[in-house]
Amino acid sequence: MKFPALKGDRGWAFYTPMAYFVFFWLQPILSHAGWKQYLLSALGTVIFIALYLTVASIQNAKWELLILAAMLVTGALYAPYNVGASCFFIFAAALLPYILESELAVFALIAAIVAAAGLETWLLHLSGWFLFYAGGLSVIVGGSNIYFAQKTRMYCQLKQANQEIEHLAKVAERERIARDLHDVLGHTLSVIILKSELAGKLLDRDPQRAKQEIADVERTSRQALAEVRNTIRGYRANSLESELKHATEALQTAGVTVTSQAAKLELSPAQESVVGLVVREAVTNIVRHANAKNCSLRLAPNNGSCRLEIRDDGRGGGAVEGNGIRGMRERIEALGGTFLRQISPGTTLLIEFPLKGAK
Repeated sequence: MKFPALKGDRGWAFYTPMAYFVFFWLQPILSHAGWKQYLLSALGTVIFIALYLTVASIQNAKWELLILAAMLVTGALYAPYNVGASCFFIFAAALLPYILESELAVFALIAAIVAAAGLETWLLHLSGWFLFYAGGLSVIVGGSNIYFAQKTRMYCQLKQANQEIEHLAKVAERERIARDLHDVLGHTLSVIILKSELAGKLLDRDPQRAKQEIADVERTSRQALAEVRNTIRGYRANSLESELKHATEALQTAGVTVTSQAAKLELSPAQESVVGLVVREAVTNIVRHANAKNCSLRLAPNNGSCRLEIRDDGRGGGAVEGNGIRGMRERIEALGGTFLRQISPGTTLLIEFPLKGAK
């Protein structure tokens, strides 16, 4: 993995080091060189820029190392005429840590660069300043860049991890909204349908009762709109007591005889919300699918845990869990609890989770 500048995000941090190549021009300027040497220096500069930018534009370590080798060869060719050719050696050493992740490999190649500079100095009897720059500064710059390259890799990995966490958080939030909307709207729309059918049947026999049911439909619709808004914002306004009351009313409207027992429990807002949504989804399933005559709801403490039991005498359900049942199971398991579903005879839901986290 390369630091951002070498991955295409070319900001000032990428271009700034190139300014040090100005030292390549010091000897021609100070020695008042002729136009041929200036032209040769310009060609060397063009070659350096091309090689440097090419390293930045590719992502293949093998080719990058070949380009750095070309940079060293260019520096070796210019060294007899310009001590500033040491810049080619220094930049090659500086770029190595951003190409190779192995620190041992980087140290070995920097040592090879220093050895090449020393060998050329000895063979061609070059100035000691060339060896000082090409060898000494290659060690200093290349060695320090090992630290910065590793630090940058850690930053890139952290950034990538944060992006993954952000993505997972968005997915989880979408799933939460989908589950909550399924539970909220499924229950409320079932109540609206029941009350609308009842109002239609009572319209001729008992207009006053039908009018009352239509008013309940309007009230329930407004409540559903508020609940959808609250769900999207991430909280629910109804208390557990209110949810149990609405569940009882919905079952009674559907002609189901209800027995409800609810003890006072110290639940956290998250726990209370989950229990309310589970009750709502379970009652919706009973109203829609169970064809039940009787239903019992029991909420009570059990050895430091909260135990919820919902039982009906309907026709039972299928063995395959639908979205609603799966959503209830996921919510309860997120609280560290257990979810048990028995489908014959009737349907029984046994839900239990620890109360230790309640505040």
